[in-house]
Amino acid sequence: MFRFDAHLADLVFDYCRRRLALDPVPLDLGGSAALSPGVLDGLIGTGPTDPERVLSVFARQLAPAIVSADSPRFLSFIPAVPTKASLLFDMIVSCSSLQGTSWLEAAGAIAAENQALRVLADLAGLPAGAGGCFVSGGSMGNLSALIVARDTAGLRGSAPDRPRIALSDEAHSSVAKALHVIGAEPFVVPHAEHRLTGAALERALAERGGESVVAVVATAGTTNAGIVDDLAGVAEVAAQRRLWFHVDAAYGGAALFAPSARGRFRGIEHADSLVVDPHKWLYAPFDCAALLYADPSLARPVHAQQAEYLEAFHERAADPARADPFNPSEYAFHLTRRARGLPLWFSLAVYGTDAYRDAVERVLATARASARLIEACPHAELVREPELSIVLFSRPGWRRADYDAWSADLLRRQIGFVVPTSWEGQPVGRFAFLHPDTTTAMVQEILDTLA
Repeated sequence: MFRFDAHLADLVFDYCRRRLALDPVPLDLGGSAALSPGVLDGLIGTGPTDPERVLSVFARQLAPAIVSADSPRFLSFIPAVPTKASLLFDMIVSCSSLQGTSWLEAAGAIAAENQALRVLADLAGLPAGAGGCFVSGGSMGNLSALIVARDTAGLRGSAPDRPRIALSDEAHSSVAKALHVIGAEPFVVPHAEHRLTGAALERALAERGGESVVAVVATAGTTNAGIVDDLAGVAEVAAQRRLWFHVDAAYGGAALFAPSARGRFRGIEHADSLVVDPHKWLYAPFDCAALLYADPSLARPVHAQQAEYLEAFHERAADPARADPFNPSEYAFHLTRRARGLPLWFSLAVYGTDAYRDAVERVLATARASARLIEACPHAELVREPELSIVLFSRPGWRRADYDAWSADLLRRQIGFVVPTSWEGQPVGRFAFLHPDTTTAMVQEILDTLA
């Protein structure tokens, strides 16, 4: 199992070459595909199976039952569209079994990851000393940051037995899960127009007693509608009340690259912690989220794990005379970790940040143009003007069952993957644009099916 097999390598590399060369990437059918009964029977047994047979089963039977998130017709949830360079370098990370747990073991990988993190920190306007690590996704990033917010509350003057964390009901579902895990209570702030504002936060804290509130979570690009909270206003209230200010920019943070959208994020530079998911709109492979702290020294004592077998990590980190150590394992709720930031680093270096700017701007332009197409469509209504790259629309007279049937038919005909959502208690259609190659012609084709 541990010797190089040239035939096996050729099989896999040939498949990868064919997959990388697909243009455009087909949607495929996901769970609506009919897997043949017994398709996996006999593949795993006590003895070996011909790898050509195993790969054939995957390519012919299993792969079509996975919707391709990197298809320009994948317009649901939040897609993922990795660059070719990032995909190829992800193969290097896997082939080399690269991990990035500690500076002692993986200084080269961590140095490169930190360079990519610095690009994101600079975009957000975080201070020169900002830093963090790459985690598996926004859920892990939110959890890790809120643990630090809870455990450092005493440094800001308040450490209640049952801390509360302010947020709006538009916050990502992972935030509520994180609060449950860390034993904190949600302090839900009423809002207008689906946006958390500084004024609403201050009013809620004053009227409902905010003494046990230790942090506030703002969202820079809500998942359902792409709305950016009043970051500047929330930051001001957080500073006045000495609250930890966490910004969940898992989806929307990529728009910091775009001059046309940069103004929406005013105030993000005051974040104590920030999450951006490159595996979403920054064109990196799954799974990759950047967790940044304005002051990483606050996070390290919270997350550093103590054990005899980890003494080599900590001894090196505690000695300023030795090489500059940086252990990503000490900045989030994890220990062993894949060097998941390297594909992003490689892609940024190969293509340059201007290419990312242009890709994001192109997607924003498609979203705005699609809103105009919806307004001109006799069978659809625009729910709200898009702020980023998510567009909500409705088909008057339709119920949820109608949207579901329409969505299933679109996928069956390989026109698009567009699943409905809910908005203010009503079912609506939703386009989530991330692929620069999604065209308005594709959007018009989908809208035409509403007739």
